[in-house]
Amino acid sequence: MRECQMNNDQLSPETFQRDTFAALNNPQLRRNFKRAMGGLMEKRQAVFADEDEWQQLRELGRSVRANTLRKLPELLEQMEVNCTKNGIQVHWAESIDEANALVLEIAQRHGVKGVVKGKSMVSEEMELNHFLEQHGIEALEADLGEYIIQVDHELPSHIIMPAIHKNKDQIAQLFREKVDPVARAETAEEMTAIARRVLRQKFYDADMGVSGVNFAVAETGTLCLVENEGNGRFCTTLPPVHVAVMGLEKVVERLEDVPPLLSLLTRSATGQVITTYFNMITSPRKSAEKDGPHEVHLILLDNGRSRMHADDLLRDTLLCIRCGACMNHCPVYSRIGGHAYNTTYPGPIGKILTPQMKGLHEAGHLADASSLCGACVEVCPVKIPITNILLRLRHDKVENKRKFPLTKSGGLKAKTESLVWKGWATVFASPKLYRLKSFGIAKMGNLTPAWLPILRNWTSVRSKPRFAKKSLHQLAREEGLSDE
Repeated sequence: MRECQMNNDQLSPETFQRDTFAALNNPQLRRNFKRAMGGLMEKRQAVFADEDEWQQLRELGRSVRANTLRKLPELLEQMEVNCTKNGIQVHWAESIDEANALVLEIAQRHGVKGVVKGKSMVSEEMELNHFLEQHGIEALEADLGEYIIQVDHELPSHIIMPAIHKNKDQIAQLFREKVDPVARAETAEEMTAIARRVLRQKFYDADMGVSGVNFAVAETGTLCLVENEGNGRFCTTLPPVHVAVMGLEKVVERLEDVPPLLSLLTRSATGQVITTYFNMITSPRKSAEKDGPHEVHLILLDNGRSRMHADDLLRDTLLCIRCGACMNHCPVYSRIGGHAYNTTYPGPIGKILTPQMKGLHEAGHLADASSLCGACVEVCPVKIPITNILLRLRHDKVENKRKFPLTKSGGLKAKTESLVWKGWATVFASPKLYRLKSFGIAKMGNLTPAWLPILRNWTSVRSKPRFAKKSLHQLAREEGLSDE
């Protein structure tokens, strides 16, 4: 089974606009997302009904993550020492290419032909499935949502629920066409049973299991994995070799730091008080144990995270615990879905993370795809200032002024945009000029047809607004109100 590969050529303002319009004009997709996002928001609201508890837990979660980032280099070194003591082999990778090469080297050393994978956004970031299959190694997703999109040769549309863009009928049709044309696949239970039957044998046959890491505890050298289906535990237990891939920022200092983050993660993501499974891996199989892998490897991936960490504001991007709450409440994401972004990380977190990973020259346009309404900031369990970071990235893209380069190629100087903003600054500095411009824009705006190129991008999905006959200042003066 082949995995869909990210095409870097698709990451452009033109393709984003094209795919956005396609999503907005897809009624079924809109219905799927409206139903899913509405349900997720209701569940989250129910488990955070106590506003005081929510804010207290939120402050605690941010404090834990901020403490980690302050001590990140030393905590990573401590974790490496303790993991090594426990028998876990630790590898460092600066880039995606290095991380993939490490996985391949481990696989080839053990003669691996088949890999089963638990859900992992870092492996998606690495495009690991495609890479392994290029080298003759089958990589099969074990998470049900990931398995569904793998069967359909798609990329995840959500970091928690990768197949959320599909409804039950669409998945049933997919199973009949590409998994088992004979078996009955009408209900969720029946489709789950089909997937379980296919996957179960793969677990036993696999030579290597791959997983992500939700939290890594520095003081104990423990890897923590959160899941609901139990397939992740199969991936980390049955194959003789387990490879865990993790972003540098996922480390925490102490074991006691995990519970508040776990509570925030599960409640923010799916509205659950806790997930069905919480796995803690501290070592390979010991001599007296009957199951577990003989080898455990941990790959620590940088991929731009060190650059983010070096900047006081951008560092807050690394606070993220990958709950997806920002996506569920985002008016942009909830209407266009995740595929329009053409990135591993869609939605608000993707708009700040991807430009920093791939560079403003390649992904800077994503920072513009936001209304700055702040809904993402209000629900973020670790209080990431997403809107502030978006504004910073927009500024950097235009002005090319940074303390450090986000990429080797630097930023993008938009001369036209810069001149426009300078023009507006001049207008706003002169009351007479401002009134004259406002009057002219209002008159011309009302007379300008909606189909003209200057308005078409807006009016293609919205009604053309009309300017009022009188300004707010005029109305205030008529009411006898002072301008002061």
